[in-house]
Amino acid sequence: MSARERVLEAVEGLIAEGGLRAVNIASVAAAAGVSRQTVYAQFGTREEMISESIAVMSSRALGEIIEHLESIEDPGEYVVELLVAGRAAFRDTPALAVLLFPDTDNPIFDSEVLAGAVPFAEAFVGPLFERAPHLQERRADVMETLLRFGLSVLTLDSDLIRTDEDLRGYLNRVLRPALGLSSV
Repeated sequence: MSARERVLEAVEGLIAEGGLRAVNIASVAAAAGVSRQTVYAQFGTREEMISESIAVMSSRALGEIIEHLESIEDPGEYVVELLVAGRAAFRDTPALAVLLFPDTDNPIFDSEVLAGAVPFAEAFVGPLFERAPHLQERRADVMETLLRFGLSVLTLDSDLIRTDEDLRGYLNRVLRPALGLSSV
C-alpha cells in the first residue's frame, strides 16, 4: 500500500472514531505511520486530505449502490432499494455517517445542502425517470421527496424500522404510494 493510500485510510479511520475534528496532519501521520512531511507532500492541506478521503469513501459506497440497483427494472422497487442500499452503505462506512451529524466542521448542515445534493442525487434518481416516465412532470418534487426521505433514512432509526426488511416494508407501504408508484 502506498503512503497516499495509508494516509487516506488513516483519515477515514480518524473520521469514523472522532469526527472531522480528530483529523489533523499530526494525527493522520501517526495513524498512517508516515512523517508529517509525507502527509504535506501528498496533500498540502488538511482540507485537501479530508476532501480526497471523503471522495474515495463516497466513490466506493456509490459503486456498491449502483451495482445493487443495476438489475432492478420496477420503478417502485428501484426507489425502495435505492434507500435501503444507501442506508447500508452509510452503515458499512462509519466515516461517511459522521458527515450527517452536527459538527462545526460539517458541510452537510450548510443551508444549501439539499440544493447542492440534487446534482449528486441525479446519478441515482435519473434512472427512476427512465423506469417511470410519468414521474417526469413532477421531477423536482420527486427529487426533493427522495432527498428528504433519504436523509431521514440515513440519520434516524426507530423500533419499527431496524432491519433492511423493516425498511423495505415501510418504504413499500409509504413511499411508493406517495410517489404514485404501485405498491407490491
